[in-house]
Amino acid sequence: MARITGVDLPSERQIIYALPVIYGIGLALAKKIAVTAKVATEKKVSDLSEEEISRLQKEVEKYSVEGDLRRAVAANIRRLEEIGSYRGIRHRKGLPARGQRTRSNARTKRGKRQTIGAIRKELRTVVTQKTKGETKKAEK
Repeated sequence: MARITGVDLPSERQIIYALPVIYGIGLALAKKIAVTAKVATEKKVSDLSEEEISRLQKEVEKYSVEGDLRRAVAANIRRLEEIGSYRGIRHRKGLPARGQRTRSNARTKRGKRQTIGAIRKELRTVVTQKTKGETKKAEK
């Protein structure tokens, strides 16, 4: 199992499909890295030699990946929140920041649906009795 920038690459995958496991590397960048490191793109991670792994490591270090990239993204979001921009406010509230509709969709951001206003009849009577009792106490 090869370890690049602190991430264990899955040994059963080809190198171009294993590199995107690293945060900040997509398929296109993985192909580019493999070609510049002179590693066959269809080669599996388990078949790589130590020399090929070190060449890949040197190539990946040229890009901002993993912890550095996560810190940069978090700093950008924090900056937007501090200046009070629309996008920063949306990030703070946990809502979509890029103009998507929230009336009918955005379930991943807003969470599970919460039913409002539909109460069973027995509960409704208990709630009204409690509120009437509290208002009488408040009037005295």
